[in-house]
Amino acid sequence: MSPAVVITGTSSGIGRASALALHARGFTVFAGVRKEADGQALRAASGGGIVPVRIDVTDEESIAAAVHRVERTVGASGLAGLVNNAGIGAPWPIELVPLEEFRRHLEVNLTGQLAVTQAFLPLVKRARGRIVNVGSEGGRITLPFLGPITAAKHGLVSVTDALRMELRPWGVHVSIVEPGATRSDAPAKLVASGRRAIADRFSPQGRADYGDAFGHVIEKIAANHRRSGSPPETIARAVVTALTARRPRTRYPVGGHAKLLTRLQRALPDRAVDALFRRMLGLGG
Repeated sequence: MSPAVVITGTSSGIGRASALALHARGFTVFAGVRKEADGQALRAASGGGIVPVRIDVTDEESIAAAVHRVERTVGASGLAGLVNNAGIGAPWPIELVPLEEFRRHLEVNLTGQLAVTQAFLPLVKRARGRIVNVGSEGGRITLPFLGPITAAKHGLVSVTDALRMELRPWGVHVSIVEPGATRSDAPAKLVASGRRAIADRFSPQGRADYGDAFGHVIEKIAANHRRSGSPPETIARAVVTALTARRPRTRYPVGGHAKLLTRLQRALPDRAVDALFRRMLGLGG
């Protein structure tokens, strides 16, 4: 059997591109999806080679069932790789974000990644395999109105660093891929989610305080993704490299100005970064 890898969140975008790229490199790919139709579409796109597996990262029973199914196939060989890619993202001003919405971001984008990692780690350790977490440039920078998303991404960086050190005795490499702006359906979803929030969930005072600036910023961010974002296949190449390089790097900032923005974050004082980002987003200095 060829080396096996599990990847979550493969219905579209980076996850789908990564699943196809890994299949093309000869991996047996178990592609995590929540909807059967998405799994069948991905299987068809791979000529029947990709194995769809239902994984809801917030559902422990779903994760346990996926582990059982994968283990029945890989047996003593274990898993050569686990790619944690599943995630959601809705913009909110921190003052207004409903706490259940904030918790949902943490549950899907951070706790869910940990749940999947813990469940599959025995199979990864069995093969001295690798773990690749797909984070974001938002794991090291924060833009206004994306706080609920980037809070979880910052946490994923910390979890990745801890895993990298703790799993060294088993020879398990752990990397994080940090995409910048990416061309996918995510920008359209971001704008649609923001507009729904303004219309249906902002209080009248919230609309007065934040509505114009919030709407302007999410449109600006989405336009930047469409204009200068990298295709998902660019990010997928970094995922493949993290799983196959003889000496994988710990971090892979890739695409859409990710390297530039994270370097600026390290080089400039906080208030200078704040002013730069506000000007970039049309909010003044």
